[in-house]
Amino acid sequence: MVVLNALSPSRANDFLQCPLKYRFRAVDKLPEPPSKAALKGTLVHAALDALFDLPAADRQPERAGSLIAPAWETLLAAEPAHAELFSGEEELRVWLAEAERLFTNYFDLELPQRLEPSGREEFVQHTLQDGLVLRGFVDRIDIAPGGQMRVVDYKTGRQPRPQYSREAQFQMRFYAVLMLLTRGVLPHTLQLMYLGSGTVVRSRPTQEETDLALAQITDVWAEIRRAAETGRWRPVKSRLCDWCHFRPLCPAWGGTPPPAPEVELP
Repeated sequence: MVVLNALSPSRANDFLQCPLKYRFRAVDKLPEPPSKAALKGTLVHAALDALFDLPAADRQPERAGSLIAPAWETLLAAEPAHAELFSGEEELRVWLAEAERLFTNYFDLELPQRLEPSGREEFVQHTLQDGLVLRGFVDRIDIAPGGQMRVVDYKTGRQPRPQYSREAQFQMRFYAVLMLLTRGVLPHTLQLMYLGSGTVVRSRPTQEETDLALAQITDVWAEIRRAAETGRWRPVKSRLCDWCHFRPLCPAWGGTPPPAPEVELP
């Protein structure tokens, strides 16, 4: 039996994109092959986190290599199978160089020498009255001298076109809800940093917008509950299906899903 009682921005976005994809990930918990793109994101995030362990004066772009390399060794030690993603040393070298470039792009967006984050890679969780647990990992939290809070998320890809930005915007509104529920403070700024394109997207959430975001989150959870209770996990065809590992199992593409595990709900 699978217990469904928690929601994160990524799983909520999965359901909004395709309820069947959510089922495969959150209910069936089907394994997915690792990807070099996702691994690169993990690597760059780890290096950016390590950057703020350095004294402020040492947070310079020329430190990229000295932070990317040990971060890669740490990832490899934790999961040696990562090495199997690369056909040889040359492919790995090019991949690591791209990670260093993304890391270096960060310095065009802000000056880390002037920052002392309040939180980094912080796990945030809150349980609502109905038993639903909201949770997420926040890349960085900054607190200004006046007490204003900034929530920062790093993206290693390029800034998407406006019509494809819904997932990232929902993620940041989700974080605003979590900050308000756990700290009693509405973030002053939500900041998305796209290292692939060297761009920053900032927004200032209002109380009304955050209330609406919480209502949207609870609506998504209500739909998840209905799908779990009825066993109807609707597939949604889109261009994103071309990159979905579960496509061979999807009935919308002629596949047959495995029997769904029994679900327990709060």
